[in-house]
Amino acid sequence: MLVREPVAGGVTTVTDGFVAPNPPLVATSAPFAARRNGVLHLDPYVAAMSTLLIYRLSDAFSGLWQELASASGLELSEASAPAELATHRGLVLVAAGGEEVAALEAVRAAGETASSLVVVGASADHRLSAALIRAGAREYFALPQDIDLLRAWVKAEAGDPEVKERRVGFARDQGHRYAMREIVGGNKDLQEALGMAERVIAHPQVTILITGETGTGKELVARAIHYHGPRREAAFVDINCAAIPENLLESELFGHERGAFTGATTAKPGLFEVANGGTVFLDEIGHLALSLQGKILRALEERTIRRVGGQRTIKIDVRVVAATHVDLAKAVREGTFRADLFHRLNVIPLALPPLRQRRDDVLPLAKHFLTRLARDYGRSVPSLTSEAEQVLLANPWPGNVRELRNALERALLLSPGDDITAHDLAFLSRSAQEPGHSSGPLAFPGPLNVLVRSAATEMITICGGNKSEAARRLGISRPRLLRLTSPGSTPSDAFGEDDD
Repeated sequence: MLVREPVAGGVTTVTDGFVAPNPPLVATSAPFAARRNGVLHLDPYVAAMSTLLIYRLSDAFSGLWQELASASGLELSEASAPAELATHRGLVLVAAGGEEVAALEAVRAAGETASSLVVVGASADHRLSAALIRAGAREYFALPQDIDLLRAWVKAEAGDPEVKERRVGFARDQGHRYAMREIVGGNKDLQEALGMAERVIAHPQVTILITGETGTGKELVARAIHYHGPRREAAFVDINCAAIPENLLESELFGHERGAFTGATTAKPGLFEVANGGTVFLDEIGHLALSLQGKILRALEERTIRRVGGQRTIKIDVRVVAATHVDLAKAVREGTFRADLFHRLNVIPLALPPLRQRRDDVLPLAKHFLTRLARDYGRSVPSLTSEAEQVLLANPWPGNVRELRNALERALLLSPGDDITAHDLAFLSRSAQEPGHSSGPLAFPGPLNVLVRSAATEMITICGGNKSEAARRLGISRPRLLRLTSPGSTPSDAFGEDDD
């Protein structure tokens, strides 16, 4: 999209390309635009979302198209061939005006990749309308009788200007909150992962797989990718694949039609539909059931989904970012994860190292968190005594960066003085001595009841705190799981009969 903006010296510069974020760009008032050396660059993906593309097959109602675009705050553009319709990410209107058969061929040529394609014609034949929709059109409007419906549809698809302004403002705020620069650390492996993430931010279709232990910042990186990329104005939808029971997860992801199962009294869109135009974050995808892995693969490959109990194929336009602490290559060898899905997800792999491999980052992270927490709680920023620094450096941090932040928040709120002392962090040494506390893998060899308790605690973490799901995966009852993870658990709890 061509953008004109006055620059220094009164010169107007015209350009039509997106520029990667290196070297640094100077922000402008235009959403999703940046200026370097006096040249304004606008992301073509976002520009397309703000454009109404017309493919004319006749000159009928030719004065209407600019009116529709202007009323909805859209730019008007014109296609010269059906192939252009398939690659456009915004609204597409095929103006048939008596050439409905040619319009049907154009829709078929565009295929199911066109984002929001409608046909406007002169015939009110319901059979023609059905044929166009089966071929891939979203709607068919017969003019002049459907003129008000067409205006309403274009306006609804374009979005209310005030709503769009609020959405842009929200995206800007989230961009400040989730910035790559907020991910503190000079570790070589971490910087390599962040550098790779920055290079793919500008490409909205690329699938990304983030791996790392719990608490290493996988969701933070996923949100930074979304809120600094061309999809930032649309939704970021996250779902923990381990926290939702298998029999409910398919409906959550893909939606369901009315009557699809007992209790489905109304149709419900799935999270892929909700995120259309934005990003779907599939957390803990390593625990996704095999029965659903094929459906996720189809959604990635074909960019289409089908609701539970539905027959209609629904087009989707999302970036998928997946995350897991599971070794997926090993899971493929063991037959618990599909090889084709792994390779489809692993287009851009980002591996985040655990905090125990980033010892030099512990104190910079601690000072960063204390500064932010003190600001959030209206406190003066405390200092760390040298003894407190040694406590932080000696801790194994099995919960990684998340555990470090939570520990500092606790110390900040409970410290009676202006500094954080070793005494304020004494709870760290106590928790490290508790049975079941380990730095990564289970501490083997060890007492069997401690190993069982550790495994049960880790499964609860994997399931996002969902104890019922953790018990189901362990093959035990929920009351027994609670006994296993209680501080007073005994060997009989670990190895007794599950009679609950």
